[in-house]
Amino acid sequence: MFDVIAFDADDTLWHNEPHYRNVQQRVIEILARHHDAEWIRQRMDETEIRNLEHYGYGAKGFTLSLIETAIDLTAGQITGQEIGQIIALTKEMLRAPIELLDGVRETITQLAETNSLMLITKGDLFDQEGKLARSGLGDYFSRIEIVPSKTAQVYAAIAARHAINPTRFLMVGNSLKSDILPVLALGGHAVYIPYATTWEHERVPESELADKHFHELPSLAQLPALLTRLANG
Repeated sequence: MFDVIAFDADDTLWHNEPHYRNVQQRVIEILARHHDAEWIRQRMDETEIRNLEHYGYGAKGFTLSLIETAIDLTAGQITGQEIGQIIALTKEMLRAPIELLDGVRETITQLAETNSLMLITKGDLFDQEGKLARSGLGDYFSRIEIVPSKTAQVYAAIAARHAINPTRFLMVGNSLKSDILPVLALGGHAVYIPYATTWEHERVPESELADKHFHELPSLAQLPALLTRLANG
């Protein structure tokens, strides 16, 4: 049914969000003497979302937003040593081992035998390339796209670049906003696999999903069975 099956990376193939939330919590502890934890977390999220237009997605923008928040919430009183601690925490995150989600390696290995697989992930180029290399999954994907954002226009450009008919394209991911809705807007197909936690910026109101048709699975391990059912009508 599909000429290409594409996969998101972070929180679809491997755990990612917990690393960000762990660093955020440790920075909150650094700033705890200045403000309440929930207030700090809210300001962190607001700053990061506001800065997406400047830094894009990924660890580097996340780091700069944490430092900006720390400076703002301490009225410039944060020390150089504390900023150094924040930078060290994010460097530690960048070096973290890749932990694949359950069933991912087996599923990707199986599907690659009979399908053309593609990886489409957003974020910092260096960071995403490093995670893919550490994952051990890189050889299973015939095409890899690392993009600054995922919109219908971005997917359309990818489809044109690789001569893909959107109606024969399937996207698999954990973000309704980034992986599902933009692909449906092009006439493509999508499989939504929710992750345990969702970044606030990626949430989609239920009202926007009312007339959207996509598949939802609890885990990637169930994707081959779904594809078999679809192929059999």
